[in-house]
Amino acid sequence: MRISKLFTKTIKEEPKDEISVNAKLLIKGGFIQKEFAGVYDYLPLGLRVLRKIENIIREEMNSIGGQEVLMTSLQDPFVWQKTNRWSDKVVDNWFKTKLVNGKEVGIANTHEEPITAMLVNFVKSYKDLPIYVYQFQTKFRNELRAKSGILRVREFLMKDLYSFNRTEEDFKKFYELCAKSYMRIFKKVGIGDKTFRTIASGGSFTQGFTDEFQTISPSGEDIIYIDREKKIAINKEVFTDENLKKFGLNKAKLEEAKSIEVGNIFPLGFKYSEKIGLKIKDKDGKEKPVFMGSYGIGVGRLMGTVVEVSHDKDGIIWPETIAPYMVYLFQVENNKELKKITEKIYNDLEKKNIEVLYDDREDKTPGNKFTDCDLIGIPYRIVVSEKTVKNNTVEIKKRNEKKVNFIKINKIISYFK
Repeated sequence: MRISKLFTKTIKEEPKDEISVNAKLLIKGGFIQKEFAGVYDYLPLGLRVLRKIENIIREEMNSIGGQEVLMTSLQDPFVWQKTNRWSDKVVDNWFKTKLVNGKEVGIANTHEEPITAMLVNFVKSYKDLPIYVYQFQTKFRNELRAKSGILRVREFLMKDLYSFNRTEEDFKKFYELCAKSYMRIFKKVGIGDKTFRTIASGGSFTQGFTDEFQTISPSGEDIIYIDREKKIAINKEVFTDENLKKFGLNKAKLEEAKSIEVGNIFPLGFKYSEKIGLKIKDKDGKEKPVFMGSYGIGVGRLMGTVVEVSHDKDGIIWPETIAPYMVYLFQVENNKELKKITEKIYNDLEKKNIEVLYDDREDKTPGNKFTDCDLIGIPYRIVVSEKTVKNNTVEIKKRNEKKVNFIKINKIISYFK
């Protein structure tokens, strides 16, 4: 991509109506645009990051046996009434509307009920299980106060997976498999060392305890207590002496920290299968409900969290795995000879499938280009100048390092390969 062809532009000014770091940097860098409170567009650079995160998650979900679907956003009240979650008193963040015939419908905030109803059509015997179904789908939640940029929004892309097992024992095995998969995801997107599996309450989804995955950040809304030795944490909402004893945690060894929830997994048990009628005939010929679990990751929220924990005063520092491009390329002086060399480097990188964002703008100063490079946060910067070309080299610098390397022009590809 050539920046001259990119319709979005970076901006110098701080967005006046944004407080969070992620929103400020993503808007300034041209990754997202705010429509109104809690609703954001993903622009070309932002969508590239979002899709890379999505693909990392998809690969992990496929590796543990997930089957991908895409379900509807519009929801029939009938199935939700079976679990009493159509009521605004039970679920207080519904968006609801009416069809032209007057029928009321909901706009999905999650999919436990409809996926259970779907499986009723396909699951009859214990031989049909286990089944693990997931999707990437836009969810809508009527948040009372949308805040923190793309961390808490009213419309967002979510990966939600649902597990269907014959027994609780089978479910627990998959639950732990998914927990390990989640930790691999967070490691791959660059926040693994700051993210902890966290004991939490079930909320409106389930009774008892659930697991959250919390990333340490001063901008987080949650308070957790971390046992670094055991690599687990406990949420403040369930931080009692009784629970500490139950999970074998020593209060004296726990470290308090603010954190952002980047994922969660819930044991649902028979709550939905019993009420909706998802049953199987077991080995003994008796009919029994299916044991369920739910597993969520907000894709945009994960993107925003990476920005919150990976930035400096100059801009974003993207991990290589999810950066919109690998290389930010530009020339310092505007002359034909240097332009020809820079164009060749650009074309060579493209031919070798090394993703490159080429700042070919002739109306911008080198200072503007250095500033935009740091703001956008591309992992590697290649600078072509008259000074370096005299030695048949270019300047290559990593975004998160101060050291500058001078690499021979004919060695650029091997440097990245």
